[in-house]
Amino acid sequence: MTTARPTLSLETELRAKRASGRKLLMPYVTAGIVPDWLELVEAVIQAGADAVEVGIPFSDPAMDGPTIQEASVQALDNGITPASALSALATRTFGVPLLAMTYYNLVYRYGHERFAADLARAGVSATILPDLPIELADDWIETARRHGIENVLLVAPVTSDERLAMLVERTAGFLYSVSTMGTTGERSQLDDAAAVLSARVKAVSDIPVVVGFGISTPEHAVAASRTSDGIITASALMRRILDGASIDEAASLVADMRAALDVADFADQRGNDGSRHGRHLADG
Repeated sequence: MTTARPTLSLETELRAKRASGRKLLMPYVTAGIVPDWLELVEAVIQAGADAVEVGIPFSDPAMDGPTIQEASVQALDNGITPASALSALATRTFGVPLLAMTYYNLVYRYGHERFAADLARAGVSATILPDLPIELADDWIETARRHGIENVLLVAPVTSDERLAMLVERTAGFLYSVSTMGTTGERSQLDDAAAVLSARVKAVSDIPVVVGFGISTPEHAVAASRTSDGIITASALMRRILDGASIDEAASLVADMRAALDVADFADQRGNDGSRHGRHLADG
């Protein structure tokens, strides 16, 4: 019988890196997009990733734009399944936490207990299930917690203060700050809402806050990190693979983002020194 291997605590890792002054960089890789996709996961880690978001393809990825949809179709055509993706991850040990991003339909069909156990066996630290409302997530969160799996929640620019307070209390790992209303995808510039939303989170919690959706260039990464703890880049990376780039060529985007984040001056940032503890709302 295969037993679960210890997983890295995503939140512990991210808090430690934040405390060291490092901005967090999380690339997204669609499982199965190319036959040697595990090499792509390793390449982005070598390029400076602090964690890797692994997308488990679904036929109807409602939160994703054209690029991730195309990547998912290609992966499905290559024969990837949730079980085969997790089995493949279980053959390797990676040096940073892994997150599984997918849709709740797959988790429901797989079964909460079985899916959480297979995540743990694969060394996955956390999940992102963007279509599972927090009001309906208790059973999954509890099952995942028993297997050492954290569940990351998303916050959007239109999220009310009351709901934000609920999200920061219930999320684990980090809080995923959606930069704009809409789907994932490459963008020429970031919406100002990203900075406003990150600042709102920072005002009420010390949970790591990471910005995603539309982070396409090193300049975007730096801009989004000024009021947050770091970024997720997805579509820009997958677009390179879909357009025929080699694994090393694709991973160079991550290396460029890492370099830009490491040299940027974030001295004017507020509320990101980790000096507060817990997730309690600020007084006043």
